[in-house]
Amino acid sequence: MTQIVLKVFSPMHSMKGSVYQLSVKPRTENERGLPKQEVSTAYLRAEGLEGDYNTYRNSLLFQGNRMNRAVLMYPYEMLEQLQSEGWPVAPGHLGENITSCGIPYDAFVLGQQYRIGPDAIIEVAEVCSPCRWLHVLPYVGKKNQKEFIATLINRRGWYARVIREGMLQKGDEIAAFDATA
Repeated sequence: MTQIVLKVFSPMHSMKGSVYQLSVKPRTENERGLPKQEVSTAYLRAEGLEGDYNTYRNSLLFQGNRMNRAVLMYPYEMLEQLQSEGWPVAPGHLGENITSCGIPYDAFVLGQQYRIGPDAIIEVAEVCSPCRWLHVLPYVGKKNQKEFIATLINRRGWYARVIREGMLQKGDEIAAFDATA
């Protein structure tokens, strides 16, 4: 049985980083939402990055918590770790919309809010679990699907809800803050 570790906000996790890459995938018939392609700027709406469509997030099954899954965050440093383990994963491959840089994976905690750029604010809402659709990545396929999913347990990223909309661009600062302060 897979155990998912959930963390809650701690002021000790206040950190700063930056947007390494923004990634979207427009709705394409008979295709899943990954890999996503790089864009230099994107407007962050309550539903997610403008121009991005995610079949899973928009399915009827998940309408109730769709806003908790507006964007997927993933640290570039974790991509580097996966690369060192032999997986040629790149930004956008795991379906993430915002690839961060400078904030460790375990610093992202449930309930933590982040300001991105001058205006946008997101809040980490859910842990993202690895899914079977990762097999569409050419280096995974059906043959390596189980191994890749096992590799990503507790390392698939963080879903976030949008607290305040705003324009995002590559290089924007990402800063954790305590919204109650």
